[in-house]
Amino acid sequence: MSQQATLASVTTTDISLETVETPALVLDLAKVDRNISRLREHLAALGTGFRPHVKTSKSLDVARRLFPEGTGPITVSTLAEAEYFASGGFTDITYAVGLGLDKIDRARRLVEQGVRLSVLIDTVEQAHALVDAAKDGGVMPAVLIEIDCDGHRGGLLPDDQTLVTIADVLAQGGVEFAGVLTHAGESYNARGGAGLPEAAEGERAAAVAAAQLLRAAGHAAPVVSVGSTPTAHFAQDLTGVTEVRAGVFSFFDLVMHGIGVCNVDDIAASVLATVIGHRPEKGWILTDGGWMAMSRDRGTQRHPVDQGYGLVCDIDGRPFGDVIVEDASQEHGIIKVRPGSDGVLPDLSIGARVRILPNHACATCAQHETYNVVDGQSRAIMAQWPRMRGW
Repeated sequence: MSQQATLASVTTTDISLETVETPALVLDLAKVDRNISRLREHLAALGTGFRPHVKTSKSLDVARRLFPEGTGPITVSTLAEAEYFASGGFTDITYAVGLGLDKIDRARRLVEQGVRLSVLIDTVEQAHALVDAAKDGGVMPAVLIEIDCDGHRGGLLPDDQTLVTIADVLAQGGVEFAGVLTHAGESYNARGGAGLPEAAEGERAAAVAAAQLLRAAGHAAPVVSVGSTPTAHFAQDLTGVTEVRAGVFSFFDLVMHGIGVCNVDDIAASVLATVIGHRPEKGWILTDGGWMAMSRDRGTQRHPVDQGYGLVCDIDGRPFGDVIVEDASQEHGIIKVRPGSDGVLPDLSIGARVRILPNHACATCAQHETYNVVDGQSRAIMAQWPRMRGW
């Protein structure tokens, strides 16, 4: 198993948002639980399975909040994640990134350890490589074929006969063909919720059509997997779908807010930073939260409201209004009033602390090794949860 398996969470009662060293990643557990309940209830009403993506949190402690019953099916974006989560008891895992041929042996080792692992392919070459590996008689991962539902990235079109060719190669070579998977990545270009129900239906229809093509050719295709955080929340009909994947929904972020999926108050992750300087002639407040703490992600830059490197809140997470981290260098964040707005720069003394809501939770959290967990409005840090890293 991965060395990441040695990471352990710590319960603490002696540090707070006022004393922890900054910059620090803060996670509001009350919001996490609320966000999870919202999506689980929505999908339960639509009668489909749930396979959440754990790439945002990369944390066993967070993943366990997804499954009150203990563990359940998950999606990962790296084999390091698969190894880490398997070490914590998650044994039904979909690796939802196109399979590199150099990763086949590593994937097989997970299966040897008792993990039900599914890998993703969209070429005949990948299918032949898996069949060649299986010739030694050892265990193999199951295989899903990626479907292109919106031209966003990889995958095959739902009516592409290559789907059948790939399934034929796998079946003839004794490798399990599990079904199809798609991701409506273009849904991230929505604004204010407009077009998201249509994107969700397009995603569903593409996956179902591909599965029907394969079944007509004699392949069972038991798994029909769809999902992105925007479409998962706006889906109105999931007929024919067996499971939904979504990832950033547990934390949300400013991109999801701009798309129209959440409110600012739903954003559970933030970066705590300390004021280290003033430049009143420039309208600047300087903090120790630069792009190493926030990431370089400027995902709202093309939104109607550009949030800079993040939206600035007080230490308790209450937004100041139109105040953002307008610019950043490696270890400096520059707080300003959003250009063109009538906001007012807050009166923050040297040593004051602010919390910054991220553009992209996955990217910002990836800059940190630990979540400082708070519950609701309390400033007490109730626990420190580690995050895994690597590929």
